[in-house]
Amino acid sequence: MLTYLLLWFPMLLIAIVNGTLRDLGYKKWLGELPAHQFSTLTLIVFFAVYIRYVVHHFPPASETHALMLGLLWLVLTLAFEFGFGRYRGHSWNDLLADYNLLRGRLWVLIPVWVAIAPYLFFKLMQR
Repeated sequence: MLTYLLLWFPMLLIAIVNGTLRDLGYKKWLGELPAHQFSTLTLIVFFAVYIRYVVHHFPPASETHALMLGLLWLVLTLAFEFGFGRYRGHSWNDLLADYNLLRGRLWVLIPVWVAIAPYLFFKLMQR
């Protein structure tokens, strides 16, 4: 699992690049909420490309292993998201606001995708 722990770190870089593209690029034309929504979708696509690469080149040993990989990456993602957010001085309410689907915030799709994508790509690879 150490390999998969290390393979999580490039996802941080991918997320930072994605956020930078949003903030320095299309946010001024789309507006705050639509830019965050679009950014969530682009991050899912970028993560899909990366996770498919990882699963192809470092295949999990089994379905259970793929599920455990997704769980590991989910925990790391949420720990970073909330830990770094709190470190930066954001309140719990501010941090949780990004997960409010009723207000159009789609960010919850990111941890869900990170959790299930390794399993889905593992299953596709078995075909």
